[in-house]
Amino acid sequence: MLEARRSGDAAALRDAGSRPRGMPVATYSIVARDPSTGQLGVAVQSHYFSVGSVSPHAEAGVGAVTIQSFAKPSYGTEGLRLIREGASAHEALATLRGRDDHAAYRQSAMVDGQGRVAVYTGQRCIPEAGHHAGDGYACLGNMLLKADVWDEMGAAFMEAQGELVDRLIVSLEAARSAGGDLRGRRSAAVIVVNAEASGDPALDVLFNLRVEDHDQPLEELKRLITLKKAFHHNSRGDHHLRNGDVDAALREFSMAVAMAPTQEELVFWQALAMAVAGFQKEAEPLFLELFDTSRNWRVLAERVARSRYLPEGSNALDKILASGR
Repeated sequence: MLEARRSGDAAALRDAGSRPRGMPVATYSIVARDPSTGQLGVAVQSHYFSVGSVSPHAEAGVGAVTIQSFAKPSYGTEGLRLIREGASAHEALATLRGRDDHAAYRQSAMVDGQGRVAVYTGQRCIPEAGHHAGDGYACLGNMLLKADVWDEMGAAFMEAQGELVDRLIVSLEAARSAGGDLRGRRSAAVIVVNAEASGDPALDVLFNLRVEDHDQPLEELKRLITLKKAFHHNSRGDHHLRNGDVDAALREFSMAVAMAPTQEELVFWQALAMAVAGFQKEAEPLFLELFDTSRNWRVLAERVARSRYLPEGSNALDKILASGR
């Protein structure tokens, strides 16, 4: 009996040798191109820890890729390289599958800068596994509670309104509502890049956010997206203020605070723009409240007042700093 058991174990080990290394990255994801802006994006949610460090990949002006189910991250890096060098999404995915001895265990989707989509679900992916491809997007999942979740993801994406990043999240929410990963949820991620590459990551990458481990990863990801949008406005306000367009700066800083009113840093820069624009009376209580919260905000205001950050000759902070608080 012992010999037979050992023999069986050896056979199982030999069979296992033909399987890919690592744990199956059970997840659901979507890749898409926004036809109105040309933005490219990918979003994922999973019970796998830190799925954002493995599955999603995107590059401005090139494409977006997701790889899951015994995920091989080189599908992302190599897929984008092949597309960058002239391959279509279909050609890139076909090339990678042709090189992969374990392609039957993989699940991947790609969209290129022209909106061409390729998607593949290997026959050895853990059920329920499948995908849905539409015009400029693809949805896919494995180890899902039930089949056809990918179709519901696609329908939700097509019906959703707003920016690409928001529509991607709506698709993930539809998957979760339909049962999602049969083990539950833990991590999520989203990447959205511009239609054309400038060479400056600060301009090319609009969103690159990850939730590594959370009991409500999509809610946390949505919170981070809102913060990122707020800080986008803050950055644009900073640019306008440094270049002397105070009205534009004030608009951007005000929008930032409206989106994330509890963020003290956003309030600081809004107050600064108000002071420079001549609204010192309205800005003063905002500054004083910040100063009461932490002396460091007063220190920052003092340093800004002494720096060359403000428009030449501006003394907008002098009266406020002279308050003694």
